[in-house]
Amino acid sequence: MSEDIIYGKNSVLEALTAENREINKILISKTIHTDVKLNKIKELAREKGIVFQFVGKDKFQPYAEFNHQGVIALVAPIEYMELEDFLEKPHNNCSVVILDGVEDVHNLGAIIRTCVCAGVEAIIIPSRRNVQVNSVVEKISAGAVNHIPIIKVNSLVNAVQKMKESDWWIIATDASAKDNYFDVDYNNMNFAIIMGAEHAGVSKSLLKASDYVVKIPMLKDFNSLNVSNALSAIIFETVRQKFKK
Repeated sequence: MSEDIIYGKNSVLEALTAENREINKILISKTIHTDVKLNKIKELAREKGIVFQFVGKDKFQPYAEFNHQGVIALVAPIEYMELEDFLEKPHNNCSVVILDGVEDVHNLGAIIRTCVCAGVEAIIIPSRRNVQVNSVVEKISAGAVNHIPIIKVNSLVNAVQKMKESDWWIIATDASAKDNYFDVDYNNMNFAIIMGAEHAGVSKSLLKASDYVVKIPMLKDFNSLNVSNALSAIIFETVRQKFKK
């Protein structure tokens, strides 16, 4: 069985509280100081029958590049959800985020965290030309990756078409769009927001397939927002509209 790692106290705690994350073993540095979080990690590990070991510095040497805080969990790779399985479930005024070529692990981690906080139902990523979920992404997301389905597809265009056939509305973002993101009424529909790559933006084929194309208006003639910041602005406008309703 192939293994991945989760590192850092917060990320390991989140993985321990997740329902479907398989943890094989937890390594704890002998030099780490005991605190509330570490005690909670040991408590949850005992409850779930997960082995944890106190080990020397040599065991952590392969992970020296990570800010592991003296705690590493050896886990099975994340399980991606199938799009068809997601679409078969009932949805009512739900949101999905589609990422078209996001290449930075920090952006992906931040996006996942934002999506969980905003109640997004799932995140869809392409199997190529997009950063995949790894230990760095999991750390940056503060373990949020364990609380939202991640769907990986071979073709975003095909995925969008399947969603439209299931009565989902597709909203793409583009800096040259005529409409502003806050002019769309996000209530009373299931919708997916497409965010593009940091430099290339949303592909022309996805823009063409979208029901709406929106932008974030800028007051200064400057480079566009970081993709994770841009998503935060848009997705929390949808949250604002739900609360207003």
